[in-house]
Amino acid sequence: MSRTPFAPLFARLVDDAAVFPPGLATIEVAVREHLDRREGPYAAELGPLLVPAIAAAEVAHAAARDDRAVAEPLPVGLIVRPGNSLDPLVDAVDLLRDEPRVLVTGAEVGWSEGWRPALELDIPVVVELGLGRDQEAGFEDVTPAVDDGAEVMVKFRTGPTPGWVWPDEHALAAFLDAVIASGLRFKLTGGLHHAVRGVYGGHQMHGVLNVLLATHEALDGADAAELADVLSITDSEVLVEQVSRLTPQEVARTRASFAAYGCCGVLEPLAELSALGLLPDPAS
Repeated sequence: MSRTPFAPLFARLVDDAAVFPPGLATIEVAVREHLDRREGPYAAELGPLLVPAIAAAEVAHAAARDDRAVAEPLPVGLIVRPGNSLDPLVDAVDLLRDEPRVLVTGAEVGWSEGWRPALELDIPVVVELGLGRDQEAGFEDVTPAVDDGAEVMVKFRTGPTPGWVWPDEHALAAFLDAVIASGLRFKLTGGLHHAVRGVYGGHQMHGVLNVLLATHEALDGADAAELADVLSITDSEVLVEQVSRLTPQEVARTRASFAAYGCCGVLEPLAELSALGLLPDPAS
């Protein structure tokens, strides 16, 4: 039974990206703290630990030293940054398949003409798309793979990097519009640290509730301009009230499309959702 009426909306929503910027936790710390969180109040909202494919041996070593990974293996998603070779991913999957304390839940790669060998690993694959024509080409390439039965999702980066400007509400709305039109499932990554759209640390950031509601609206036929309006809402009361109106069927449909997102500080958005009354207070 759900702990609150809203729990299904957030189930397994936040993947643990603690080792990636700006968190930059060591593998040893990230594994230990991830296993701690899987025993904590937000366990139901937590997805796998995301780790670089090149760190597979460190992950195996850290899991082997923690007895908690015996009863339930450590779930990990293997990441290859866009533009990098897939060779470390192949090696990582081979290594971790022989490690009983680690469960590989999938791989995440950047889109290029060379991404398809990842499909041969027999694990779910997430393909990160860019902007403009690159995004269009990515959709055109990934969609047929899904039509052929491959277990593939697409991914979009919501936060800035040295080579990636923060995508505003119009850029994110365009992605949501395109991904819903394509019928693909999607993930997000980077910069989605808060429940509500706003300025944090002097920088504009997207909100988790905004994205969930925009996904719902896109599934109901809203166009990109309307989605941008939803992504721009900064009033938490408005967002909570709209979330509260979602039916169980609408929640299921929304999450069937928006699968999860990576966050280097998973407790931050979940604590904010608790403060808004959408998740239980961990202190209670």
